[in-house]
Amino acid sequence: MSTASVPLPNWINYALLPLINLILAFLVSGFVVWIIGENPYEALKLMLQGALGRGEGIGFTLYYATNFIFTGLSVAVAFHAGLFNIGSEGQAYVGGLGAALVALAFDHYVPWYVTMPFAVLGAAAFGAAWALIPAWLQARRGSHIVITTIMFNFIGAALMVYLLVNVLIVPGKMAPETRTFLPGGQLPKLDWLMALFGLKLGPAPFNVSFLIALFMCVVVWVLIWRTKLGYEMRTLGLSRSAAAYAGIPYVKIVMITMLISGGLAGMMALNPVLGASARLQVEFVGGAGFVGIAVSLMGRSHPLGIVLAAILFGVLYQGGAELSFDMPNITRDMIVVIQGLVILFAGALEYMFRPAIVRIYQQFVRG
Repeated sequence: MSTASVPLPNWINYALLPLINLILAFLVSGFVVWIIGENPYEALKLMLQGALGRGEGIGFTLYYATNFIFTGLSVAVAFHAGLFNIGSEGQAYVGGLGAALVALAFDHYVPWYVTMPFAVLGAAAFGAAWALIPAWLQARRGSHIVITTIMFNFIGAALMVYLLVNVLIVPGKMAPETRTFLPGGQLPKLDWLMALFGLKLGPAPFNVSFLIALFMCVVVWVLIWRTKLGYEMRTLGLSRSAAAYAGIPYVKIVMITMLISGGLAGMMALNPVLGASARLQVEFVGGAGFVGIAVSLMGRSHPLGIVLAAILFGVLYQGGAELSFDMPNITRDMIVVIQGLVILFAGALEYMFRPAIVRIYQQFVRG
């Protein structure tokens, strides 16, 4: 029997193996830092202090993590059905349009808590709509979902630039962005939550969308593991032929899965558009859709794992910014290298240590 087919306890699959891979990624990163003449221990210390050492840093870390939770959930839902959605970046971008249109229409008349549910629906609907055509092409025409979703990332970016430059721009201004939303179209900060722990949020844009992201984690968990639809999605993801034998409709499940995936990606826009900048801007997604792929892989496509992986990447983003400021030799490009190493060991090489762990586990059980 191959080591890949040997069952291991969940605490090994979902905790020990990712932890080993993460430690190895940081060891290799430390070696790279040492090569360029910096102290790896001091670099790690500065990174953690910048990301977790004070209220403001924690606020920025959780702000970035919120983006990654949404996009990680988006990738995970599709992955459970055997689909690799690379289009979360574009779906989040177009989702921002839906959220912004709601805010622009409502912010004069109602408070934020009335606007918020409509903004959530708007962002989800626009994100799902942007996933609709790739889903149809996959389900009906056999076009590979990876290719079509990548293409739609570029189409979405071009569409959003056109709209911001020619349609939604504030008359008389050069910046391609909408007007700033009034308080009725803004998501408030979670400074009260930080105050519960004796921390001050400061200028960090940590806002209510974080709570929405956590709520969606619960929704996704219930969907995937506690509903008939989730069972059908997972069956299709494991074996298309078995799903067909069981009478599970392929076209229907692919379409529904991709709409849900696109909707989750679109909701990511709530954080930067309604929470941080209070306006729709060019390139507000900032690569979060692609980071969501790594977050989903590292989190084993489970909502709890996605939250933990998202916080890790939030630490890398915020701590990396602080590190590049305090250690000029470690540039932003070096931080990208560290992120890439984490992705490499947690994603592409996630099962590198599995054969050894299997042998040790079997010896332990037998002994």
